[in-house]
Amino acid sequence: MSFRDHDKKTFVADTCNDFTANRMTKRDFMRKMALAGVGFSAFGSAMLGGGRSNRAGLGLGVEEARAQDTDMLKWLADVGKPYAGTKIRYTSEATPPTIVANQLVAGEFTKATGIEVEVEIVPLEQVLAKATQDVQGQLGTYDVYYLDQSWMATFAQDVIDPREYYGQNKELAMPNFDWDDFSKPLVDGIAMYNGKQCGIPFDIPIFILMYRKDLFDKHNIALPTDLDAYLKAVQALTEAEKGNGIFGTACQAKSGHYSLECDWTFALWGHGGSIFSKDKKFVGNDERGVAGLKFYQELVKNSPPSATTWTWDGQGQALTQGQAAMAITWGEDFPGFDANDSKVKGLFEALPAPKEVPGRRAVADCGFNEIPAVGHQGGSTISLSQYSKNKEAAWLFMQWVCSKDVMARVSTLGGGASPMRNSSFTDPRVKAKAVVGPGTTRHFDAIKYTIDNQMGSEPDMPIWADLSNNDIPVELGKLLTGQDYGGDAKACLDAIAGIVDGKVKDAGL
Repeated sequence: MSFRDHDKKTFVADTCNDFTANRMTKRDFMRKMALAGVGFSAFGSAMLGGGRSNRAGLGLGVEEARAQDTDMLKWLADVGKPYAGTKIRYTSEATPPTIVANQLVAGEFTKATGIEVEVEIVPLEQVLAKATQDVQGQLGTYDVYYLDQSWMATFAQDVIDPREYYGQNKELAMPNFDWDDFSKPLVDGIAMYNGKQCGIPFDIPIFILMYRKDLFDKHNIALPTDLDAYLKAVQALTEAEKGNGIFGTACQAKSGHYSLECDWTFALWGHGGSIFSKDKKFVGNDERGVAGLKFYQELVKNSPPSATTWTWDGQGQALTQGQAAMAITWGEDFPGFDANDSKVKGLFEALPAPKEVPGRRAVADCGFNEIPAVGHQGGSTISLSQYSKNKEAAWLFMQWVCSKDVMARVSTLGGGASPMRNSSFTDPRVKAKAVVGPGTTRHFDAIKYTIDNQMGSEPDMPIWADLSNNDIPVELGKLLTGQDYGGDAKACLDAIAGIVDGKVKDAGL
């Protein structure tokens, strides 16, 4: 490790610890992370605004959970014998896969192998601090890391390529692990950095369309297949239900918050635009970008008035409470609509987001590895530390927790969490949960289509954390709340272009 890299990791760890101890504001934290080239993608940034709510709850019943692959357990019992008594450590934020794994591991993996697993669940900034301190000192305190996709550049040299490790350690290679069963777009979009696979995909919030079928039927409105039809349906539903307190949609449009940037990107990408051009200039203010923001302004007008104060939590609660007819947003909210305390239980259906306008901008025409598509995503990996003193035992744990059997159960027991493996979508246990009720998987077909065909990813660049959590949503918020720009989308985007291009230049990118 170079002195420069060592200093960077010291800076990151100290900054995370200062933020955790309330010695630093959110804005200062994100700016310092940007200076260090560390970002937070999608729900990763939830730690700055009230974490992932998991409104559906974890549908975990102990007996229901014990539906294991007995051949896998026999193999683990055999190959794990030399490592019995070993203790491995894993630190993660509170994602559904991690929570379910933590509840299953003692009665299943440890029982079979004798390997103890300490799962440490903390807020995401603490996950980053702990992982950074561990790799900085090459301590091996943690054997397995949870890594936000935007951290891959930071940790790529500190983790082991799991596919290479699998091939090089045949005696520890789980039979029928089936690497090709992991969705290729997820592997490419979440786990890869400069040709190296840095971990195994472990979590994937992603935008889909969720709508009230009863209201569409009541007003004889056709389901939208493109974004123009989507906006017309939103407007028609607002008008039709104005006396009932129901709006056409609900946005996550809080000024200055990352949730607003997420909403804006789906509208931008959906109208054929992108944030950057291939020459690394901001082009969100071109004709396509302006059309996207005007579209989003109309969505906000057809949302409950409080939408400009909402992050994803407020948006999800509004949908669950019956305040809005539909939204294009995080698919992991869908099971909450079927929860027993929901006012709309059984009323929502799920579809892939309506098609983008013709002529979606190609990835090759964008900068910083941006992928412009309407299905905005954010994900994470589980990764094996280069410095672990218990690599073999940790590797057995990783294979177990990412196996077909466990991943399928995570998809149901985790409150309808998004699957990582293709086989999870067709697993009988997952299919059996595709009914109205807590932990439903009725939305999985929409998620699968979106992953394979419409998955959008934000730019991969050191200062993106600052731009996406501060500058862009601050200016968008001024427009949407009437503080500035007089409702002029073009003027707002031109201002953002000046800010973004200036910061890109200053960063030497």
